[in-house]
Amino acid sequence: MKINSTLLLLLTLRLLPGCQQTKPIDDPQILKTVLRNYFDGIKNRDIKKLNEVTTKDFVLFEDGKVWSNDSLINSLSSLTSFKGDWKFDNMKVNVDNSSGDIIYYDHGDFILNDTIKMSLNWIESATFRKIDGKWKMNFLHSTEKK
Repeated sequence: MKINSTLLLLLTLRLLPGCQQTKPIDDPQILKTVLRNYFDGIKNRDIKKLNEVTTKDFVLFEDGKVWSNDSLINSLSSLTSFKGDWKFDNMKVNVDNSSGDIIYYDHGDFILNDTIKMSLNWIESATFRKIDGKWKMNFLHSTEKK
């Protein structure tokens, strides 16, 4: 009987780690929403909105420059008017419980100072972190698509 008890104990210990519940990954849609909210903040020149959806150490790499939310809004402030509309395609999202990333194509249509119309295309990637239970973007890299 001692052999059976020892064997049962060893089997139980061996199988126990496999019975542990793993935390499900977060919904990728959450990261897409954070990204869209960021671009809504740009569209409305809303620094408060930008800061709500980004980490304190957020960095944007675009056009060979390093930007913060403040420098981005300051550059838009030089325009009399700014209208922008972004469309994201081919979004690929990776997410776990504390970090995530999105790679995607971005198409933007703009009207600057009520007269200048332009359309641009980019290849972009963004990284995200979960801070105090809330997803925030901590890095955005944008390269103009050739």
